[in-house]
Formats: sequence, C-alpha cells, structure tokens
Amino acid sequence: MPSPEIEEFAKLLVQQVRDVAIGDCDVALRPNAAGPVFKRWKEAAHKGNLESIVGIVVPDTVDDTIFHLLDAIDNGLLNLSFTAANGKKVDLPTDGLGELAGWYIGTGGWRALYSQERFIDDFADLVGFFGPSKEGK
Repeated sequence: MPSPEIEEFAKLLVQQVRDVAIGDCDVALRPNAAGPVFKRWKEAAHKGNLESIVGIVVPDTVDDTIFHLLDAIDNGLLNLSFTAANGKKVDLPTDGLGELAGWYIGTGGWRALYSQERFIDDFADLVGFFGPSKEGK
C-alpha cells in the first residue's frame, strides 16, 4: 500500500495534469471552439480516416499533458526535484523560475530542440524567446 504522501502525489498528478489535459481536449471538441487545436482536429476529422485524426490528436494531447505537468510544477502544485547525470540536484519550481511550461511549449523551446516526433507550433507566428521552431518534425 502506498504511503499517504505517495497517494497525495498521485491525486495531484491525476487531477492537476491528466484531468486538466482531458478537459482541454474536451473544450477543443465543442462546436463553438475556435482555437488552432480545434481547427486542426476538425480538418483532420473531415479527411475521414483514423490515421489523419490520430496523427494530429495524439501529439496535441501529449503536448497538452506535458504542458500541464510542467505548469503544475511551475505553480508549486507538484514540488519536484531532478538529479542530473552529473549528480547535481535542482528544485524544479525554484530553479525553473516558473517557466518550465513555457520553455517546453514555446517556439524554439524544448519540444523543438529535443523532440524527434511531430508537433505543430501554434505560437510560430509570435516572436519566440528561443528563435525559430523546428515545426513539423
């Protein structure tokens, strides 16, 4: 049986990351939704094949989930630390300066720098901190 502290972590992870990401996806499915994700999903659905739909929905959903994980860390809801390969330990909410989610999702951010899979940069038309994106991987 997990300790009460592990259960607290589990509850926060599920409610503040998983459930929030699912809620975002549900909003994108509403008929009156107008954001770039909804437009992309609607276009994929009109193509009428599962590959087209999944090819768009999966990376969008994964990115939304990771964003909410990092946002929960940024806001101190998940007070996590990380030990780097060199042994140095960092406190993510403090050392991340409350910017982990932005550093991930922003144009030219971690997604663009490190992902080897596809993604769509909905912020590419904005001036990014990290420079040009590697959209469409």
